[in-house]
Order: sequence, then structure tokens, then C-alpha cells
Amino acid sequence: MVEDGQAIDLSSPRYQELLQELVTSHGFGQEELERIFAGVTIKKRVLELMDTQWEAKPYFEYFPRFVTPQMIEQGKRQLADHREVLDRIENELGVEREIVIAIWGIESKFGAHKGAFGLFQTLNTMFDAYPRRSKFYRKQLIEYLLLCRENEVDPLTITGSYGGAFGQTQFIPSSFRLYAVDFDGDGRRDVWESVPDVLASIANYLQRFGWTFNAPVYREIGARLKGEMLEKAYAQGRKGVVSRAAVEKIQNVDLPPSPENKDLTIVGLELPDGGMRYVAGYPNFQAITKWNNSNRYAMVVTELAEKLRE
Repeated sequence: MVEDGQAIDLSSPRYQELLQELVTSHGFGQEELERIFAGVTIKKRVLELMDTQWEAKPYFEYFPRFVTPQMIEQGKRQLADHREVLDRIENELGVEREIVIAIWGIESKFGAHKGAFGLFQTLNTMFDAYPRRSKFYRKQLIEYLLLCRENEVDPLTITGSYGGAFGQTQFIPSSFRLYAVDFDGDGRRDVWESVPDVLASIANYLQRFGWTFNAPVYREIGARLKGEMLEKAYAQGRKGVVSRAAVEKIQNVDLPPSPENKDLTIVGLELPDGGMRYVAGYPNFQAITKWNNSNRYAMVVTELAEKLRE
């Protein structure tokens, strides 16, 4: 059992391999790494929070945490305040403004909450003391050090979430390097302070994962699934897909076309009375699950966006 503040053993084989890779494959200097890694310790609270994530809550508990009168009011204000930037985003990146603003609000309360955990310590804690995802966080630690070097940021100064996400977008390091964009033209990809960069980076991520402007996100398909094919797809989660025609036939519903006739996912949302609400997730819904691999998250983004549109 690890203790809070426990020193991480940099002489362990896994850290020696990591440090060697940073030197040989990525060109970091030995002295530079010694300075950065000096005295790095475990943050036990990070490990505790990883096992109590909100996405694991039933939807009827998850939804009201984000879709609140205050969030809707603030979101509508942000839509008005950033209208010109959002016009550009819709024209150049093809993602609806309400979806972009909804994600911004859910991720960081429109920039107010960027996370209070030292990101370098968090990534090291997960690599060293969370075996189930150690390999993933090893990669994120490398990506983080690279993005700090590329953006001339001291890796010991950035704060973020317990999951290793940072900035107003709450990107993990690899996502920042792949999808963050400079939209205000200052030559920097700034997801900490530049609202144009923040909003365009969100849109760019969704666009890269196949978002289609003005296409459906989801449709209601009933309180129960009427066929084994749909039950099987639902059990497979985000990997279970079925054709629109099959969903229409089995559930006896009319559904709008899917872009390029792509398949749909089957999503179940828990109700307070113990019942279920089932929806078909279109490719746009699936794009949101690439941002956060929770169907509940994708649904709450979509329903908040609907409220912002009203």
C-alpha cells in the first residue's frame, strides 16, 4: 500500500527505462531530467479519485451535476460573448457552437476550474502506483514533457485534474499535441488562457473524429430493447453498432438518415424509478465518446447543448 508523499523510486527498472528513453529517443539532457524528477512523490488522493469517477454513476445522478440552471445561464452568456469566434469555428471546423460551449462548461466551468493537482506529480503517481493504467500514463508522461518543451513551459508549474488533464479544454497531454490549435494567430496553442484556442481546439478534436455539421446526435428509441441484436449491441457498449435500418425495424421507430449511412450505437440511460431510457447514438454522438469514453458524458454534453439552443 502506497502512502501519500511517498518518494518514487527513480532507480527502479521502469524509471530507468523511462529516463533512458527520454534521453535517447527524445533528446532530453540528463541534468535537465534530474532537475525535473528530483524529489517526485506519490499523491495518494489521485489514486482514490480514480476509483470513484462520476461517469460510473447512473445517469439520473450524473445529469443534474452538469445540466443546472446556472450552467445553462452561463453557457448562453458565453454563446453571446464569443459569437464571432464561434461563427468562425462553425464555418472553418464545422462543429455546432452549442456543443463546443457545452463541452467547455462541463470540462472546466468555462475556464474557472482547470484542476488543482500538480500535473507532473499526477502523471508520475499514475505511472508508478496505478498498475491497471501504468502503460497509458507512461505515454502521457512522455507526451507531457514533450509538450512542455515545445511550448516553453516548466513541467513543474502546470496544474490539472486527478486524471492528468489540464487547461480549459482538459486535454490529456497526447490529445493536446494532436488536436490543440492556434486560433487567435499568436503562434501558440494556448488552452490555458486563449478562449479562441480553447474553443477551436474542442471543435478540432470532434471534427477529426468525424463530426458532421447539422447531422443528428441521437434519437430516442424507447423504454426497452425489443430484439436480441440490440441487446447484444448495448451490452458491447461503444463497440456495439447496428444499422439504422435494423434499429428502425426492431424498435418500430422512424429515424433520420445517418451520415454516409454509418452504424449507430445503442445507449441505455438509467432513470430514478429503475427503468431505462434507450437512445440510438449517431456518429456525432460517437465522436463525443472519443473525447470522453463514457456514453453518459456524451449524452449530458448533448442535452446541455439542447438547453443552450432553446
